[in-house]
Amino acid sequence: MPKLLMYTGLECVHCHAMYPLIDKLEKETKLKIQKIEVWHNEKNAAIFHKLDNGKCGGVPFFYNEKTKGWICGEVPYKDLKKWATGK
Repeated sequence: MPKLLMYTGLECVHCHAMYPLIDKLEKETKLKIQKIEVWHNEKNAAIFHKLDNGKCGGVPFFYNEKTKGWICGEVPYKDLKKWATGK
């Protein structure tokens, strides 16, 4: 099972907009997306910046450890699902 990561910020409105889509995806596919807060955690922020490497420059930043695929910001459900499943 791929390890799916969402780098997020507590007050990020774009991140909060994605939460219902994440819930739907998790229920539909049985996959789990790990949410990692970066705005108030320097260690997490350092990991995020290394992975992001200028790709997005902000959150939400989604990273699939299996496929090395990533997506930025608010995206439609079909794009989130494609990223998560690698299909």
